Amino acid sequence: MKIPSSQDPRVVVIGGGFAGLELARKLRNKPCQLVLLDKNNYFNFQPLLYQVATSGLEPNSIAYPLRRVFRNARNIFFRMAEVERIDPEAQSVHTSIGAITYDYLVVATGSQANYFGLDPSKLLPLKSVPQALQLRNHILVEFEKALLASDPEKMESHTNFVVVGAGPTGVELAGALGEMKNFVLPRDYPELDFSAMNIHLVEGADRVLPTMSEKASERARRYLGELGVQVHLRTLIREYDGKTIEIAGRRIPSRNLIWTAGVKAASLPGLEPALSKSGRLVVDAFNRLASFRNIFAIGDVAEMATEENPKGHPMLAPVAIQQGRHLARNLLRIQQGKALIPFRFFDKGTMATIGRNRAVADWGRLRLGGFPAWLAWMFVHLFTLVGFRNRLVVLVNWVYNYFTYDKALRLIIKRGKNLEETFVETPLEAETTN
Repeated sequence: MKIPSSQDPRVVVIGGGFAGLELARKLRNKPCQLVLLDKNNYFNFQPLLYQVATSGLEPNSIAYPLRRVFRNARNIFFRMAEVERIDPEAQSVHTSIGAITYDYLVVATGSQANYFGLDPSKLLPLKSVPQALQLRNHILVEFEKALLASDPEKMESHTNFVVVGAGPTGVELAGALGEMKNFVLPRDYPELDFSAMNIHLVEGADRVLPTMSEKASERARRYLGELGVQVHLRTLIREYDGKTIEIAGRRIPSRNLIWTAGVKAASLPGLEPALSKSGRLVVDAFNRLASFRNIFAIGDVAEMATEENPKGHPMLAPVAIQQGRHLARNLLRIQQGKALIPFRFFDKGTMATIGRNRAVADWGRLRLGGFPAWLAWMFVHLFTLVGFRNRLVVLVNWVYNYFTYDKALRLIIKRGKNLEETFVETPLEAETTN
């Protein structure tokens, strides 16, 4: 791997997601040489993947080229590569394009889908841009197939959707499907009876959005009911054959099981001594691996136990962003010979949207719902997007969709010679959030 030599210490960052991107931004043009590695050449704004999957946004409006982000950074070098293993003794990272040495290593590989023993080839994950596009294809093709169905049960298998996991992604996706059922699809497919289309949201906990307040959960469930989503709590999916699924004692024909139920850390070979039972990398208050003094971990892959979070901070974007920002400050302090500052997570609140004018938000003791929470959700997500163009494109799409209920991106990108081959049944390999 050709990287110019430098007098400054080399910081190798694995992963260009929320954590890695924020760290690199804060070290832009600072006295260090930063090498950023990622399997993709773009930053993926995961909170809006469900809108790509439901034809609300184009993929390039939530993804941004990493080289464009650091175009004017003199000390940052991006390489698109997959990391194969880490050799701490040699202080090197072995990748698909060669090995690179480091003075400091930052692991920000994020998380990947956790299927809890189910066959991933029969599930529809939503963790990456390719998977979002694949899901969009699948959803639209299912309605084309429903038009050709020879009997009611087969038609139901194409129009019944099961979303597993009632966290923010699952709730938002179920709400978006509910809006498509009520306002979009009947105009596209007037021959179909959409009263027979069912959307099921399955959650193992006793309420939706279990990490938010009970008031937010109650509101979210009410909003989902208004959109026709059937919520099943204290329910686990133990098996699925790709055609039917058992929920609450009922066998439901469905070829559409969308998996948003859980994630696990995307760890790398070579750091096994630092792994916890949950598969995350155990770090101290400075995001440093106890076993390796010059290796750090931030974001979803890092497990920093605190009194408030004995099992580590939640796998959320705000945690990743704050840890990336904080570690950048500490790496500069190391060079200055100053003491490191322990990380403290500042909880700015949690929010989720359930369709037009419906959202919930928790900010400390403040509990918002309905239109005010929906506006707040829009503002926060627009502000967090990378790139002015992306913000503008997303805003224009949202305004247009708000007044027209028309999601104009309902395109089926064919992959095969006929309709049956349009969607490849085996999903793409799960990609990490980095």
